[in-house]
Amino acid sequence: MTTADAYPDDIEALKALLLERDARIGHLEEVVESHEAANATAKAEIEHLKLLIAKLRRMQFGRSSEKLDHQSEQLELRLEELEADEGAAPIEIPKTPRIAPAQTPRKPLPEHLPRETLTHWPVSGETCTACGGPMKPLGEDISEHVPSSFRVIRHVRPKLACARCDHIARAAAPSRPIERGLAGSGLLAHVLVSKFADHVPLYRQSTIYAREGVELDRSLLAKWVGHAANLLQPLVDALRRHVMVATKLHADDTPVPVLAPGNGKKKTGRLWVYVRDDRNSGDMTPPAVWFAYTPDRKGIHPQQHLESFNGTLQADAYGGYQAIYETGRVAEAACWAHARRQFYELHAARPNALNTEALERIGALYKVEESIRGKPPDERRSCRQIHAKPLLDQLHVWLSATLGTLSRKSDTSRAILYALNRWEALTRYCGDGRLEIDNLPVERALRGVAIGRRNYLFAAADSGAERAAAIYSLIGTCKLNGIDPEAYLRHVLVRIAEHPVNRIGNLLPWNVLVT
Repeated sequence: MTTADAYPDDIEALKALLLERDARIGHLEEVVESHEAANATAKAEIEHLKLLIAKLRRMQFGRSSEKLDHQSEQLELRLEELEADEGAAPIEIPKTPRIAPAQTPRKPLPEHLPRETLTHWPVSGETCTACGGPMKPLGEDISEHVPSSFRVIRHVRPKLACARCDHIARAAAPSRPIERGLAGSGLLAHVLVSKFADHVPLYRQSTIYAREGVELDRSLLAKWVGHAANLLQPLVDALRRHVMVATKLHADDTPVPVLAPGNGKKKTGRLWVYVRDDRNSGDMTPPAVWFAYTPDRKGIHPQQHLESFNGTLQADAYGGYQAIYETGRVAEAACWAHARRQFYELHAARPNALNTEALERIGALYKVEESIRGKPPDERRSCRQIHAKPLLDQLHVWLSATLGTLSRKSDTSRAILYALNRWEALTRYCGDGRLEIDNLPVERALRGVAIGRRNYLFAAADSGAERAAAIYSLIGTCKLNGIDPEAYLRHVLVRIAEHPVNRIGNLLPWNVLVT
């Protein structure tokens, strides 16, 4: 059957077939053009930012200007995110490119770095797999990469040629986190932890490496971050699934300053955090934290995050959670730390007998919790019913009576109403031994974000904030499980590229042995 035989003889059917083909070709051309336009826009913005940074540096010469320093840092961060976006794109290695693109030649690794040579012999050994004849040396392929900050691994793959049939054998190239990349898993892990745990921007890391005699350009580091984040995304998805099957979650969110594209102004996104940690109630299920970034604080976001969750949510009084509670599958548990904070701020500004007594009464509830931390849920519930419930009943009577003596517009009245209006949610923990008295586990998870926010503008683009949320999830979960984040990422990055996706859970922090 020839190719022509596959087409219909009917002219109208043939026309319809041609029209369908033309439409399909037109659609593909539009897709290609849109991708090319997006790439061209990103490259133009990168060049523009480089010019602005160079201009600011010239303006700084010979004088000190905090404002110029700040502007330069923000532009550097924006440039990092654009270059990380490039790194996050799929790696395409064309077999026969039409035009060889102009590329900056890779600088050789400095001779002063210590080296370790690994030789990879063909699995066939000295016998030809094609004809059984003897093999003789033909040469060798040598490549180098940096697995950590201060050591170079040289991979040598000898070539063997058969003396009888000219068959050539060579060991397969060892797997790398980034195909044909310079960085080993140790260096990638170090860059990620420095940026997302130690809050050192990539352009500063580049300077630090230069002092060690290793020239690693900021744009190269940014592309590594993008590649690594892509590799780790299936692991972050597995972490989210582990978090969402819990029966109790802690939730919170925090503002994230982000540079708006185009105008250089800041906008405020949100970083949401969900913590699964039941160790206080004697449950040894591995704790975990999952971060998610959104460009705003609309209630639809936590509703989407928690659409598969069934259980009790311990959170603050944010109204966006209300629609979740109304579904009936999620119960609300409020936070006594938030209620206490209302009185503590009054006490810090104007201490008096009223807010002092409020703090003492709430403090008595926390003393009950100290005695049952780590106990089984039934024991915790029983102890709370005996010791905490009477204190809660007395506190409710006292708050209600005190409110009647105050102006409803006073700060103290607002503090009292905050507790009374949430009383059912505030006391739910007393009847459920799995719950906590407050939401502090999630606030502890957010401390690293707060430190990074103080050090510099958190993110220079939405894509950068999403990457940060993913890496924060892995680093935060490592910390909850007492695991060194850098050692863990080093262990995972050397394996994940070839690890079966359907067994990705084997690489979660508590399932790997890191050294």
